[in-house]
Amino acid sequence: MTQEIIRSLTVHGLRYGYRVLPRDERAAGTVTDPVLVLGGALQGMFGWPQMDEHLGPVADVVTADLPGMGTADPLPPGAAAEVLRDAVTGIVDDLGAPRVNLFGFSYGAAIAFGWARHAPGRVARLALGGVPVHIGPDQREHWQRARRRLAEGDQEGFAALAADGLMCLDPDKPVHRRELARRYVRRSFLHAVRSGSAHATDSLHRALADRPEFSGGLTGVPALVFTGEHDTVTSPERQREFAATIEGSRFLTLPESDHWVVLERSDEVAALVTRFFTEPPPAPAHLPRQAGEPEPSGRV
Repeated sequence: MTQEIIRSLTVHGLRYGYRVLPRDERAAGTVTDPVLVLGGALQGMFGWPQMDEHLGPVADVVTADLPGMGTADPLPPGAAAEVLRDAVTGIVDDLGAPRVNLFGFSYGAAIAFGWARHAPGRVARLALGGVPVHIGPDQREHWQRARRRLAEGDQEGFAALAADGLMCLDPDKPVHRRELARRYVRRSFLHAVRSGSAHATDSLHRALADRPEFSGGLTGVPALVFTGEHDTVTSPERQREFAATIEGSRFLTLPESDHWVVLERSDEVAALVTRFFTEPPPAPAHLPRQAGEPEPSGRV
């Protein structure tokens, strides 16, 4: 079995780290650039086993605890975009890779998109899932209620509200493995606050208050944007509009899933991302479809 490598780095005086699962050289077939996976507070460097399984035969899989996540140091007060951007640069530099495939999910999608705009020449392909392009007033009020529960000492109440605010609970909208994902997310939030980690609450607060910049577009980087069809954090329609600002991108929705599509459809997401990162580049005569144009189905 391939031996993973853990590396520790610092950025702006903050300690953070990343993990590399080297490609299994016994596997035959397509080989692609290293894949750097960026998730949110609940998905640190050890939270992506499905990516290891699907991507391991074709690429080095790199996962990270950026500042404010997992075992890394907390972020200081104020805007964090520059710190996180420099942290990603530090990982890619330390890898010695001229280019990486970049996958960002939820809060990590904002980080990945920001870094791709900063260093497009170093991104082979970009995959973004559950992009929090727009957070509405109902979401903000729900999160404020959850924070009040935590301030009152009700850790279980906080975990339940925080998890439910990130999921589609409408019984008329089917979500695969909904209750399993719901229990997992609740337990993860509860573990975070009971262990004294502020990362989970801080990352959610930043996702609402320290809004990343999603405008300005992106060119020169093949991109895929996907989400669950019942995403209640940011609607699929708004995410499709965002995808249309990325030249030549594709947009897909996955059925019977919500914002936590990476839990509810874990194998499907890993397979989708693997196919995207390993497909051959389009021939000049067949330019990629603009994100605003409809896909043949629009779903996978």
